[in-house]
Amino acid sequence: MKKKALLLLFFVLLSNSNRLLAQTQPEVSKQDTATFQEYFYESLKQKAIENYDKAINALQQCQTIDPQNATIYFELGKNYLALKQYQNAYSSFEHATQIDPSNKWFWVGMYDVSYATKDYSTGIKVLDKLIVLDPKFKEDLVSLYMNTRAFDKALDLINALNEHVGSTDRREAYKLQILSEPKYQTAEIANLETQIQKYPKVESNYIALIYLYSKNNSLGKVALTVKKLEQHIPTSEWAQVSLFKNYLENNQGPKAVQAMTIVLKSTQIDSKIKHRVLNEFLLFVTKNPQYSPDLDTAISYFDHDPEINVALEIGKFYHSKKQFDKAITLYQKAIKNSNTTDLETNLLLLEAYVAVQKFEEVARQTEALLGLFPAQPQLYYYSGLAYNQLQQFQKAKDALESGQDYLIEDLPLEINFNIQLGQAYSGLGDTKKKEFYFSKANKLVTESKKQ
Repeated sequence: MKKKALLLLFFVLLSNSNRLLAQTQPEVSKQDTATFQEYFYESLKQKAIENYDKAINALQQCQTIDPQNATIYFELGKNYLALKQYQNAYSSFEHATQIDPSNKWFWVGMYDVSYATKDYSTGIKVLDKLIVLDPKFKEDLVSLYMNTRAFDKALDLINALNEHVGSTDRREAYKLQILSEPKYQTAEIANLETQIQKYPKVESNYIALIYLYSKNNSLGKVALTVKKLEQHIPTSEWAQVSLFKNYLENNQGPKAVQAMTIVLKSTQIDSKIKHRVLNEFLLFVTKNPQYSPDLDTAISYFDHDPEINVALEIGKFYHSKKQFDKAITLYQKAIKNSNTTDLETNLLLLEAYVAVQKFEEVARQTEALLGLFPAQPQLYYYSGLAYNQLQQFQKAKDALESGQDYLIEDLPLEINFNIQLGQAYSGLGDTKKKEFYFSKANKLVTESKKQ
């Protein structure tokens, strides 16, 4: 098969060479023509077995007979390129284009040399000529723009190709790389707005624009874009963001829950928007507590959120509202979802347990936590407080005295330590030490007021 292909290539090139020989030098004798053909065939044979030097020698003989034959320079270029003699290869291909600028393969040869030598600037100049002959090489031009960091030109060409021939994964990856630099985002926003005006039914343009606005924290513009999307493509997942807000404003709880569920399940919608939807629903639930089970379900969609521990944040919200039972449930969920034992969450949970007087739970939790955080005075304080309330005064005293060693410039906590120590000694019947610690607590309170 290779031999047949070689013979076919030979006859094609030979016929081209004969025509050029006849056109450029009509006075060439039949003997010279036969000699030309012999050397040319020899060059193809030697190139086929990778004897590039011998192929070049044969072609140079052809060149002597017909110095204006573009095919000879093209073949010389290919052999020089195989030998990595890049300057000779480029000059040969360039000479071929000067003789016949309409043959795209001569330009491809120049481009191949530029790419092999990583001379991307020259490659761009060659491609500017080549794409006139074959627009498919615009794809290569995008790559060269990326290699030379000509991101503005790359972005313009990517957008033009996306519009006329459709997007590709490679171009989209390039586009993400470009848009990671904020200075190019303004141009892309303008392009997307134009695309939306021209093609209002193309959802991907809305999504890309929403992504950029979201990345820049332009949430007002996100809302406007989503509303526009809703008008033109009401079945879009993104359209549900706008519909959700409308349902809340009109107190249509079941429909709001349905729209929210679509949003939270979506793999297209940005996490910032999801958090915003959840926060809006949280405020709705505070006035409409019958939807609390739906809120619990919504929170579960964020169980593996790598950025924000949503259960913790909503627990803090309920904590601030003194709805401690709800806060406790959420803190427990936050601790379960976390890969590590988080001190902040556990301290909030202990505070909530104290507020609802679950002292047995406080004592149990602090004992476990002190094994992990033995130098945290807050844990000793909660342990002492819990044991005092459980009337286990000796355990309270031991915990509080151990924790005092870790108190460093925390006046409010020091006051509470002394109050709890006073209560512990009171329970143990030691009036002298009870009075000592209560008196010390009062003194510290007076000092705190002066500060």
